[in-house]
Amino acid sequence: MLSPDHFDQLYNNRARVPDYADYFTQWANSSAQARWHLRGLTDIAYGSGLSETLDIFPCVQNNAPVVVFIHGGYWRSLDKSDHSFVAPALVEQGACVVVPNYALCPAVSIPDIVMQMVKALAWVWRYISRWGGDPSRIHLVGHSAGGHLAAMMMACRWSQYQPDLPHNLVKSVLSVSGLYELDSVMRSPLLQSSLHLSDEQVLRCSPAWIPAPSTGSLVSVAGALESEAFISHNHLIQQAWGSKRVPWVEDLPGLHHFSIVNELAKPGSHLHGLLMRQLAS
Repeated sequence: MLSPDHFDQLYNNRARVPDYADYFTQWANSSAQARWHLRGLTDIAYGSGLSETLDIFPCVQNNAPVVVFIHGGYWRSLDKSDHSFVAPALVEQGACVVVPNYALCPAVSIPDIVMQMVKALAWVWRYISRWGGDPSRIHLVGHSAGGHLAAMMMACRWSQYQPDLPHNLVKSVLSVSGLYELDSVMRSPLLQSSLHLSDEQVLRCSPAWIPAPSTGSLVSVAGALESEAFISHNHLIQQAWGSKRVPWVEDLPGLHHFSIVNELAKPGSHLHGLLMRQLAS
């Protein structure tokens, strides 16, 4: 039987990347610059609950595809303001970018956060046309815990939340270092001390363990330098949902859990190109 220390080693990305703090500093600085130059709309409420706000970075043109970026942080840290840096390259390519916030564990549970993202995307579908976004072309990008949340949104039965929402509200997902089963996550004391996952929550909120969505496509990538757990998660979702819904899985050479996010924001990179192909399809 694997020990708790083993799971901590698998999921402690900061221990695997000693200069992780430099990435956080870079993200914060680049994000502040992005908000200044793009003149985005910040802290718009999509609900009345804890941290239910989002930032919008409109495109110049109307009827633009909408990219919703869901940040990571193991559902317990980081903020949308740390991730505005993903917007400039996407706005330059003609997309309207939305970066939502969500409340963090242990103040809330992961199921609570899932429902906050459902609420946020329903809001985007209803109102994003005011800022030039096309509600019929909503694409999600998520990193780490955000990849988990993006996959949960692709599997959402939207009409059960609000009957007028389209069943294909999410057109595609690019999940970067996503997490698709929460059982092994729960076994890490480092994470479980904040997440407080129950067996029932693990069953309900593990994308690989719920029925595959009937529409949309998910591209799953991870850094080849990440732990065996993240590599396993990366391939698990295709095994669970099939190649029709998950047509592309890739372990990207030379990248770890933090450097991979920088590639997303870099025009001309392979990862940025994968997202551009999703927007164009």
